[in-house]
Amino acid sequence: MLKRLIPHPLLSLTLVFVWLGLVNKFTLGNLLLGGLFGIIIPMLTAPYWPDRPKISRPLKVLEYGFVVLWDIVVANIQVAAIILFKREENIQSHWIVVPLELTSAEAITVLAGTITMTPGTVSATLAADGGSILVHCLHTDDVDAVRDEIKTRYERRLKEIFQ
Repeated sequence: MLKRLIPHPLLSLTLVFVWLGLVNKFTLGNLLLGGLFGIIIPMLTAPYWPDRPKISRPLKVLEYGFVVLWDIVVANIQVAAIILFKREENIQSHWIVVPLELTSAEAITVLAGTITMTPGTVSATLAADGGSILVHCLHTDDVDAVRDEIKTRYERRLKEIFQ
């Protein structure tokens, strides 16, 4: 019965927090409305998720979230420094191919979203076979270091979470 009422508990919890963040005011009414959204939306969309991803290490999700938040803060400062202090001719933008070991579509989607949310990088396209992702980097002197950082900071953690 509970599985039918809350088919995706993590999604339900996420929806509650997103709703509270959107209304930007914590009240009992907002919490109840967020809870209602957290129950109704997953119930309505459950048929479209027949092979929902299995999260093998849920605490790693929390760790991943903190790593991503930290990287977003640091990247904001780095991008601001590039914009304010680098001359245009000194900015070295690069396209970087990042080979993927991830096989789960959800994990690859989270990786692409993470790259795009981090200022200074954007995921542009996924190879047709899902074996690599093309990333544009605003400025780097070392393409290999950026690729390796994506693989060690994000992909490694996502493999632990999803596989």
